[in-house]
Amino acid sequence: MFDSFEANLAFYDRIMALMGRPTLDRRDGEQMRILHTYANREVLHYFFPDEALFDEAVRAAAAIDYRELVPYMRMEEGFRETLELLTPGYGLAVCTNRSSSMDLVLESFDLARYFGCVMTANKVANPKPSPEPLLRVLDHYGIPPAEALFVGDSDVDRQSAQAAGVPFVAYKADLPSFARIDRHGEILDLLRLPTPQPI
Repeated sequence: MFDSFEANLAFYDRIMALMGRPTLDRRDGEQMRILHTYANREVLHYFFPDEALFDEAVRAAAAIDYRELVPYMRMEEGFRETLELLTPGYGLAVCTNRSSSMDLVLESFDLARYFGCVMTANKVANPKPSPEPLLRVLDHYGIPPAEALFVGDSDVDRQSAQAAGVPFVAYKADLPSFARIDRHGEILDLLRLPTPQPI
């Protein structure tokens, strides 16, 4: 959907500033992986394992106006065009570890109309890599896992799909999957193939 790396980094750098901590080092691969793939509360637990500091960091995060960070997000090339082609024949959903910011992002880019279900980390007890978010999407559409595809770009996405029994399509990522795509439009070719088996 989006290249949201800069927006995520800016968000957590603002939290660090509010907490009196130095900015994050973008060269630290593990920190960057965590802040880009896990739900907000898990990321904050990683950076602030002390419960009192964690609670303070949660309050700091809530004080940030995410509208200021939306300009850092870049929609992936061909994404809207692919949605236009998929919408008439398929039920589409967002399944993300973002929380309250997802609706704002979708509306800012005029994408909300394409998705019949938006499952965020704050709508489930257990965000990805738990299967719960995907299972909730399947329930919404009333379909079994084998009739869905989950396109994701992280191992957290892959784990969630595997646990839910949903075939996983890796987006620009070398992960175990039913298929890999590097452009959103490639999903159209996958939908012409026989029903994939989960991996």
